[in-house]
Amino acid sequence: MDPISDMLNRIVTAQNVSRKTVRIPFSKTKFQIAGILEKEGFIESAEKKGRGSKKSIRISLRYKEDGEPVISGFKMISKPSKRVYIKSKDIKKVKGGFGISVISTSRGLMTGKVAKKNKLGGEIIFNIW
Repeated sequence: MDPISDMLNRIVTAQNVSRKTVRIPFSKTKFQIAGILEKEGFIESAEKKGRGSKKSIRISLRYKEDGEPVISGFKMISKPSKRVYIKSKDIKKVKGGFGISVISTSRGLMTGKVAKKNKLGGEIIFNIW
């Protein structure tokens, strides 16, 4: 299974059962994605835990005032079997501006909005709303 898809599935599943935190096996890419989700307000915080091969990412989940999860869904665009690339002019809003797309560019991972502003295209990894 795709590790990024697994990460997002763990977050959504944990939110659906109202957990406060979730642990995910560490990788640099997943930690960067967690940083983007934190910056955009989809999660409370993300921090590295452990050492060596036992490293993990501890993610504190975020909920709305009525107890509903902030993340209502996601869609993987690029998959290990099918990579999808996009030009900066073709980047669209996700769910009318309520979501974000995460794009891997030549300058690293960033949201679609930032990539469009910097006129960078790249591999569109997923959309989240």
